[in-house]
Amino acid sequence: MSTGPQDIPEITPTELKERLDAGDRPVLLDVRESNEWEIGNLSEHGAVLRPMSDIYDWKSEFDPGDDIVVYCRTGGRSGWIVRDLVDAGFEHVRNLQGGINAWSADVDPSIPRY
Repeated sequence: MSTGPQDIPEITPTELKERLDAGDRPVLLDVRESNEWEIGNLSEHGAVLRPMSDIYDWKSEFDPGDDIVVYCRTGGRSGWIVRDLVDAGFEHVRNLQGGINAWSADVDPSIPRY
């Protein structure tokens, strides 16, 4: 795990893929909008869609002790969510560096980039 801008904890797509391949199953939290989810997502790895625009409706669904990887298109929105969750006491939350587009470029090119 590394830290990105403003000390946001991050994980690279390759690091996440290695964890998934090893049987580790963090909560994969997609904070894009539903139309973006339809373009491509990590549902085959158990990802859940909780749009950033509805954060106050869903934030309480998760335990501050959960191991959570947050992603969006390129990592900007998810970075905001990670910062918010860290500030709320979540201890094991990371931003997927580069978002779903980096996942597509580095791990699974079958997921469209947009």
